[in-house]
Amino acid sequence: MPIRVKRVYEPADPGDGERYLVERLWPRGVRREALQLTAWLRDVAPSDALRRWYGHDPARWPEFQRRYRAELLANPAAWQPLLEAARRGVVTLLFSARDTERNSAVVLRAFLEEQLSTDLTAR
Repeated sequence: MPIRVKRVYEPADPGDGERYLVERLWPRGVRREALQLTAWLRDVAPSDALRRWYGHDPARWPEFQRRYRAELLANPAAWQPLLEAARRGVVTLLFSARDTERNSAVVLRAFLEEQLSTDLTAR
């Protein structure tokens, strides 16, 4: 099933399926009702230390991905609900970063897609 990523500042769409905020901090200027969330999964977001270290510096992007994936592997309970939801249907991961190509939701989507493809090859 498709996993989408979308900025929290974009309007909700019926095609979004289940919508999960995957940020540790609540996005500025956004009301809870506006997001139409299924859930806010703080623990699946990068740690505060990693988030601060990265600081959206493009030069740190490859290392950020490696470190964030290591955090995800160490905490499967955080991303398991997303995997379950993705098995049921469309999932949209909501993020607040300005950079739409280099952010934690992009890494998380790739990670989850790898988990799903492992599911399929294990059958």
